[in-house]
Amino acid sequence: MTTALIPFAIAGLAPEKGAPAPDRIVSGTPESRTWNLYASPDGKFFSGIWESEPGAWRIHYTEHEFCHILEGESRIAEDGGKTVTLKAGDAFVIPAGFTGTWEVVTRTRKQYAIYEA
Repeated sequence: MTTALIPFAIAGLAPEKGAPAPDRIVSGTPESRTWNLYASPDGKFFSGIWESEPGAWRIHYTEHEFCHILEGESRIAEDGGKTVTLKAGDAFVIPAGFTGTWEVVTRTRKQYAIYEA
């Protein structure tokens, strides 16, 4: 295990490409790219950079996630609750158990730190 500082630098790194499962997509074609830059030895904590093209999909979190929006605009609607618009500079936590819809309005890039509950 390294104990060295790990910079969030993605230049020259190939992202992992993905998308929500087809049955979760509400609208659009929200293709994503993820640069997972760190994973703890036990696999319960990881962090990196994620970005997605416009679209909307259902979310159900089994993990706790801290996010910091770097670019773009997204809306997260909590089932039975309010909708929050998030833009560059916004930071927030999505707790385990959260359910709702994530909508990427304009291509969104975020830094994330996830802890598997």
